Amino acid sequence: MHALARPDAVKRRAAGQSGEGKREHAAAAGAFGDEQEVANGQSSRDTMSAALSHLRICDFTGQLAGAGATKFLAAFGAQVIRIEDPVLEGRWDVLRGAPPFKDERRGINLGGAFNNHNVEKLGITLNLRTERGRDLLRRLVAVSDVVTENFSAGVLERLGFGYAQLRTIRPDVIYVSNCGFGHSGPYRDYKTWGPIVQAVSGLTFSSGLPEEPPAGWGYSYMDHTAAYYMAMAVLLALHHRARTGEGQHVDMAATEAAASLNGPALLDYTVNGRPLRRSGRPHSNRSQFPRMAPHGIYPARGEDNWLALSCRDDGQWAALGRVVGKPWATAERFATLEGRLKAEDALDALLGAWSEECDMFESARALRAAGVPASAVQRPQQRIDEDANTAAWGLWPSVRHVEMGEVRVDGLPVHLSETDWSIRRGAPCLGQDNAFVFGEILGVGDSELAQLRADGVI
Repeated sequence: MHALARPDAVKRRAAGQSGEGKREHAAAAGAFGDEQEVANGQSSRDTMSAALSHLRICDFTGQLAGAGATKFLAAFGAQVIRIEDPVLEGRWDVLRGAPPFKDERRGINLGGAFNNHNVEKLGITLNLRTERGRDLLRRLVAVSDVVTENFSAGVLERLGFGYAQLRTIRPDVIYVSNCGFGHSGPYRDYKTWGPIVQAVSGLTFSSGLPEEPPAGWGYSYMDHTAAYYMAMAVLLALHHRARTGEGQHVDMAATEAAASLNGPALLDYTVNGRPLRRSGRPHSNRSQFPRMAPHGIYPARGEDNWLALSCRDDGQWAALGRVVGKPWATAERFATLEGRLKAEDALDALLGAWSEECDMFESARALRAAGVPASAVQRPQQRIDEDANTAAWGLWPSVRHVEMGEVRVDGLPVHLSETDWSIRRGAPCLGQDNAFVFGEILGVGDSELAQLRADGVI
């Protein structure tokens, strides 16, 4: 029995589909070859041996802050059933059918980012404006362990599926919501995106150079990070249920998750009374906790090429000086950390003048050989296609998508020796797994399925 599974957890899941039945379905799909396995909602692996294979998740998440969380769980074997609106063709998720694209084809199923964030999931369509659609959702919730969503606060409640309603369907259900400001508090009704979360939380304020306005972040950092927090929240609630039998509503606020990342700056202000923005602060190219010098990103030879390096102690500085080979690099005023911090602007200017004449890869290799932490600042293509460690790690696996064919996606930055993740199946096309979920799991017959389609329920 898995650590997160209660003794009766597998039995309850069997109410919708037994483990043996799932294996039989996979074997039947396999008889038609790999492409048919994907079309029928099955990965080519035996998911029943995966760490989270005992779990079924009724998933309303989208974009990345939510969809990224359930992607992690699906990669470890959870059966994640993604629910989309057939009327809007799933476009609540702005990534549905949006670029980047693999080739010249365009369409609702061909968006690269959507595929990346929804691998290993099943996909169904369900019109919750209809009573029949709501009834099917009740039946699906009854045989699911977790309900996940990242709508604005109150959306599922208005549809009749808030936590109070979900508990009447399944008393020990776990409901995990993830929105900008959570489901309680004075900001409950505000809506957010990742950049707003970063600004409200203080993260944007912390990034920049002295006497310059906040630089912000180059992408929606908190969309990614909120997905990590949400995945952890699901697992924590499952652990609690495994110990006590109790389900619960996990109310997650992405802005509060982001605020927790400001720890050193908040501590410095509350304990020492020092505001983050003061003369010479912040300086995003310099280490404040602990103090190091040099510590930053320096120009390298060529257009928009850069070298990252840091010296944690005087020994590493001496090693850097031997690589640089300039008189200033062995000068007495830079020999100690105190001296380097006192003349940090001058030190950075001298280092930048040296580094911009050097190849970023060659200089990084020379510094590392001398014992100095250093790296070329790599472009995405260099990191993905040309980095030997990335290839050895398997960080960008290929998946098989019903319409796109074989495409590469993000893997997970972790490997487990006994229960590792597996990503082979591309994201579901719109309604791709309706027959399997409604037919095999809920027991809806073929004629009824046809009528549901005709009536616009699925």
